[in-house]
Amino acid sequence: MNQEFPLVSIISINFNQSQMTCDMIESLKRITYPNIEIIIVDNGSPSDNPDIIEEKYPQIKLIKTGKNLGFAGGNNQGILEANGKYLLFLNNDTEVEPDFLEPLVYQLESDSSIGLVSPKIKFFFSEKKNTIQYAGSTGINPSTGRGEKIGSFQYDKGQYNDIRETQLGHGAAMMIPTTVIKEVGLMPDIFFLYYEEHDWCEKIKNGGYKVFYVGSSVVYHKESMSVGKNSPLRMYYMTRGRLLYTRRNTSGLTKLKALVFFTLLSVPKNSIKLLLEGENKLLIAFWAALKWHLTHHQVNIIPKLIDSDGKKRIIDDTTEPFVKFS
Repeated sequence: MNQEFPLVSIISINFNQSQMTCDMIESLKRITYPNIEIIIVDNGSPSDNPDIIEEKYPQIKLIKTGKNLGFAGGNNQGILEANGKYLLFLNNDTEVEPDFLEPLVYQLESDSSIGLVSPKIKFFFSEKKNTIQYAGSTGINPSTGRGEKIGSFQYDKGQYNDIRETQLGHGAAMMIPTTVIKEVGLMPDIFFLYYEEHDWCEKIKNGGYKVFYVGSSVVYHKESMSVGKNSPLRMYYMTRGRLLYTRRNTSGLTKLKALVFFTLLSVPKNSIKLLLEGENKLLIAFWAALKWHLTHHQVNIIPKLIDSDGKKRIIDDTTEPFVKFS
């Protein structure tokens, strides 16, 4: 192993976006950090051929799950194939600065109490790619289940070039030591989509580790700056994830207050709003998410990574089938 540049395994999920994934890999080819492996997990793309990724970049590892395992489930499959001291989870709709990796590695190498680092994230399609999406987080409000990013939609003038402890990393780009994952568990695949990285951050912090924002590292995210119209799929998994996060990460009076807030305010408010707007499909998705919680009582399971005799496997896998909405 290169002691000065420990191996970093970069894991990314592909789902019907092979060209976008290739663009991300192309940007990774230009980085200055000399010791990486790239692992692409194709989550059962139904109408896209992921083989073109491997054909164009034969040096990468391409894993085909054959089905949609969700964001967490797909990343966990990538972890099984990773050999790095550090694992970087990078969205396939990102591109990176050539020197983005060194500051992240340095931060983890310099402080063993840090369990997760995230870079500054900017909107790729903003003017001169200079509008901030993420510069740290204040965390999730335990009553409402909603979080807030620091610096979001601000023009980057260098005001967030600092390095500091923060409450939550960002799922589009976050790096974690392999030893921490073996200790606290894998990405919580019970979420499938949305809130899984927030839950993972809480598990990492509960394990005694800190989460850091590294403003000297920059990643560009192709997510739209405008939220856009909601979809039934997003409504279902966002609602399900928000309530699931609350159930898994609060207790006592705090949990009671959160559930009362959700039941007496959020449920009737959203139901009436969607009904009045004629958004029947969104309303059905919203209530489908609520029904899921009424039928699932064991929600605190954490998938674990077992590494024995050089063979890795996952136990307590909670991945459920993908829920489709027309």
